[in-house]
Amino acid sequence: MSDKHYFPSTNANSLVPRALRALVSANNHLSLNYAERVVGNAFHDDSKVSIISGGGSGHEPAWSGYVGDGLLSAVACGDIFASPSAKQILAAIRMAPSKKGTILLITNYTGDRLHFGLAAERAKAEGLIENIAVLHATDDVSIGRSKNSHMGRRGLPGLVFTMKIVGAAASEGYSFEQCLALGQAVNGHTVTIASALDHCHVPGRHQKSSVPDNVVVVGAGIHNEPGQLHVSPAPSVEDLIERCLKFLCDDSDTERAFVKFEPHNEIGLLVNNYGGLSALELSALADEIQYQLSSRWNIKPCKALIGAFETSLNAPGFSISLCNLAAAARQSNESVATLIRHFDCTTTAVSWPNTTRPSPSQRKATFDNLVAKANGQNVASPRIKFDPSLLEKATRASCERAIAAEPKLTQWDMVMGDGDCGEAVQGLAESILQSVDKGCTRSGDLLEVIWSILQNVDDMGGTLGAIFGVLLSALSTALRKNSLEEKISPYTPNFYSTALASAVTSLKSHTGATEGDRTVMDVLLPFSEEFSKTNDFPSAVDVAAKKAEQTKYLKAKFGRATYVGDASSQQLPDAGAWALYEIVAGLADGLGLDPN
Repeated sequence: MSDKHYFPSTNANSLVPRALRALVSANNHLSLNYAERVVGNAFHDDSKVSIISGGGSGHEPAWSGYVGDGLLSAVACGDIFASPSAKQILAAIRMAPSKKGTILLITNYTGDRLHFGLAAERAKAEGLIENIAVLHATDDVSIGRSKNSHMGRRGLPGLVFTMKIVGAAASEGYSFEQCLALGQAVNGHTVTIASALDHCHVPGRHQKSSVPDNVVVVGAGIHNEPGQLHVSPAPSVEDLIERCLKFLCDDSDTERAFVKFEPHNEIGLLVNNYGGLSALELSALADEIQYQLSSRWNIKPCKALIGAFETSLNAPGFSISLCNLAAAARQSNESVATLIRHFDCTTTAVSWPNTTRPSPSQRKATFDNLVAKANGQNVASPRIKFDPSLLEKATRASCERAIAAEPKLTQWDMVMGDGDCGEAVQGLAESILQSVDKGCTRSGDLLEVIWSILQNVDDMGGTLGAIFGVLLSALSTALRKNSLEEKISPYTPNFYSTALASAVTSLKSHTGATEGDRTVMDVLLPFSEEFSKTNDFPSAVDVAAKKAEQTKYLKAKFGRATYVGDASSQQLPDAGAWALYEIVAGLADGLGLDPN
């Protein structure tokens, strides 16, 4: 748990209003009551039902980030993790008046229930509004029925489903009663479970408690609550997700089977970041969640949200929410398509992901179709024919020589780079050999083989992978051009040396590396130059060998090696340059060409 902040001693009295002021200043469709910390939709239509929310701050983008047409009408923001006062909530009600009625959509915590309830009673007593109701989000499943019968379940990020669907319905002109019934139905069929690695840290508080390193919390709240279950030793991701999904989906658990998921039900999924996870780790968690939902529970969400929707400051944790849209639709006498339309409806709320996507019926082509099309288009036409056995032999020899060089490539790169060159080259060579085993050289068509190798290079990654990819793509283009022009016979070395020179020229437009910079270019450029000048492939390979050896004495000018160490003092070859030498030397071996 990090306790470092840019505002280390500040409290909500200054931090929250400043954050709200910044939000509103950047979005002129919002309005701000600075004194009461209330954000409202400046374009609110009083002929529509008002949906007002709020709660403690520290959960951003909830709640202020969701104010706008099609979502919330106004929000009241309390201190960090503390309910706003009734006075603040009344200010929000006044900022978003409605002739139809107002729904106060809140999470189910004691302070929120009391203050929003008091505000509702005050609003009626003052004649501000006739129709007003408090709708509590109660999606948490970590605390079983027997322990929450008095207060009810806590509200967790599953509220996002209710908020979005009801907000869109209100914007469409639904009545107060319709909006309330719809909200109750969606909330009633939403469940959430959360996990955390540690507590968050609240600015301005002297906080010592934390979760031990070997413990993972299951059933974490959004206010640094201890959590329902501490699992130690820390489980694997797979085991953790299995445990969490069982809390949500196991209808045999009488304590927690709050929502039943039937086969073919339309289900919404929310994977929410508690604030302290990287987007990369959250997405990987979401992938495991969706895999297990499908494979173990036969649930394939029709809608999925992944991101930070309701956070707990900087807590390293996440929550999983499932909403049975089909069951909610039945309860509210709406169609599933209507609920999905509400969920997809665009909004002016700043923090809602308004990504517009085509409907499934508009899909023009699947990925498999695109791959099939690419493989079947004029990629390999015109044809440049070789003896298939010679083409296979050359390809295998090149790959096998590259694989054999892996130990020294890795050793050199661990000293002068990031240590991955040898393994990357080996992985590429092994994947190409797999393609050869599957028959990529069987047709004897050189362009087909290059195209197949490019698919392997695409998976290589790294700088060397990019260089190989650009070079082979440009080489394929140049070979095709030479063949179409028919000025040079494909049975002469000149046909290939001119194509390679053209490909190298294209590559040079994408990298500033030149000969002498201690990169793969120290071999590629002189190799290509020698081949173009002499049309003698063995002679070019001999130049490549000498140049690869000479990289021992060069100082790196590109990449990680520029700050890892001084190569000239280490007298180790550049791994990438040497890898290219091994590849072209292997081609010469396979083609039966003896270097000079």
